[in-house]
Amino acid sequence: MAADPALIAHLRDLFAGLGPIEVRRMFSGAGLYAEGDAMFCLIAHDAVYLKTDDATRPLFEAAGAEPFAYEMNGRTRSLPSFMTLPESAMEDPDEALRWARLALPPAQAAAQEKRRVKARKAAKAGGAARPRA
Repeated sequence: MAADPALIAHLRDLFAGLGPIEVRRMFSGAGLYAEGDAMFCLIAHDAVYLKTDDATRPLFEAAGAEPFAYEMNGRTRSLPSFMTLPESAMEDPDEALRWARLALPPAQAAAQEKRRVKARKAAKAGGAARPRA
């Protein structure tokens, strides 16, 4: 099932203070991106998750947020780098924006690392394809 378009529209309104937000479909949900390639929000099974890191995760946990979890091979796996947006923020644009602003630096760091890895792979592939003199 794809992410609910009404939920996506609501989140775009809540997070409008971050600037332009791009939506990309993924799996059965969607990712919300700010600043081009920084995925700060994941929508899965109509739940909203924000990107976290070791510094921000305790703030989410203190607010009662839960990590993203999924089933694979009969086992539940969790991914604590994405935590639920606290329920109270779903109807409060100011609160939602505060949480989104906390999610943005970890998302930017992940995007930067992804660009570095991609550049290394491209350089390695380009180096292997060059003829030797």
